[in-house]
Amino acid sequence: MFQNRHSDERCANRLDWMDSRFTFSFDRYHDPKHMGFRSLRVMNEDRVAPGKGFTLHPHRDMEILTWMLEGSLTHRDSMGHSGTIRPGELQHMSPEIGVPHSEWNVSEKDGHICCKSGSFQTGMR
Repeated sequence: MFQNRHSDERCANRLDWMDSRFTFSFDRYHDPKHMGFRSLRVMNEDRVAPGKGFTLHPHRDMEILTWMLEGSLTHRDSMGHSGTIRPGELQHMSPEIGVPHSEWNVSEKDGHICCKSGSFQTGMR
């Protein structure tokens, strides 16, 4: 069943460089009523300060979609890939083997990002 969940009902997480809203349980936020939807496990909305971002980190066995709403986000990974997404653009990643990557807001204003990811079974790809 579809449930409409307003932004102010989601978990707010604030760091000195990022303001986030978590729709489902994520990081230190745990809500048994909101663990995900089918294979969708993460649906976060992040506002990242200019020149700030996510340092090198891996993901494994998941599909990640990042949609840029404002600002610009540069992605780099340990395999030598890099690229920048801008408002209205979408980045799709399939880090099934745990490739370390980083993402940084390279614009002069807050980057507004919507990130969604779902898992897939290990060894299926």
